[in-house]
Amino acid sequence: MRRLLWLGVGLAVGGLVVRQLTRKAQTYSPAGIAHRASTSAGGLVESVRSFIDDVREGMAEREAEIHQAMAEGELYAPAAGDDDLDAFDGPTTGNGHFPSGRLDRFTRRQDPEGTNR
Repeated sequence: MRRLLWLGVGLAVGGLVVRQLTRKAQTYSPAGIAHRASTSAGGLVESVRSFIDDVREGMAEREAEIHQAMAEGELYAPAAGDDDLDAFDGPTTGNGHFPSGRLDRFTRRQDPEGTNR
């Protein structure tokens, strides 16, 4: 009777091991790899769609603010926190230098402390 019990336990453990190995081998087969790639790509596409929807929503809100300001006859001023517009001094060549021959049109401003901005 004891041998029959251990035979049953061995068969059950062996069956579970074979099942797990078969599943693991399936994930590394060409079909399994293709399935994982399509699942990952689907998640990436959904993330990009979500990002685009958020950007479009923000653009619509901003346009509504601009249209409302124009309808009321106000000059539109950028929202608080748009400090990057103040930092723009004109076109540069990428290394911080002005293109040749255009320096006279884009002179740098000086702030009250006397440092260039």
